Amino acid sequence: MSQETVAPHRRPRLEAVVVGASAGGVEALLSLFNEISAGFSLPVIVVLHLPDERRSQLADIFDRRLALRVKEADDKESIVPGTLYFAAPGYHLSVEQDRTLSLSQEERLHHSRPAIDYLFESAADAYGEHLVAVLLTGANQDGAQGLVEVKRQGGLTIVQDPVEAHVSTMPEAALALQQPDYILPLRGISRLLAELERIAC
Repeated sequence: MSQETVAPHRRPRLEAVVVGASAGGVEALLSLFNEISAGFSLPVIVVLHLPDERRSQLADIFDRRLALRVKEADDKESIVPGTLYFAAPGYHLSVEQDRTLSLSQEERLHHSRPAIDYLFESAADAYGEHLVAVLLTGANQDGAQGLVEVKRQGGLTIVQDPVEAHVSTMPEAALALQQPDYILPLRGISRLLAELERIAC
């Protein structure tokens, strides 16, 4: 079931990457982006389910570990290439049509705020076929519907192989709704993102 072949030359130019993860997500994200070089030019916007607390140390931890620039997303902030943005705890994170980030405290979705579906669906509206969405390990169904919307708008969809996922519920929920463009282990996703970025430049 795992798809290792890449035919990105037939794709529209990619402009952004969105990633969703829940249980097991910290380790998965570190593994995924550890091999991405400092020259990676696409912006990466991440929703990781976290307990509601006033401040998350995630961005600081990842910034020390990765070559990419990492920061927590600010409201109304313009999306800058080569930066990895984390959603702040307790806030939904979405992408506006003018390619800025927006924080909101609307109702929880799948018991989560931030919710992956919020990010994926808004990014699909903003970027259309120029978006790649990645869904990783997790213990609920958040992100599955968002991936459907990304695909509907022409974006590229990638799901972590459930066999490898720390918790397979989230990837399996996505696969139950539709067939993504790629089902890959973390190493394969990392290689694919690097290849897609190289072609996008």
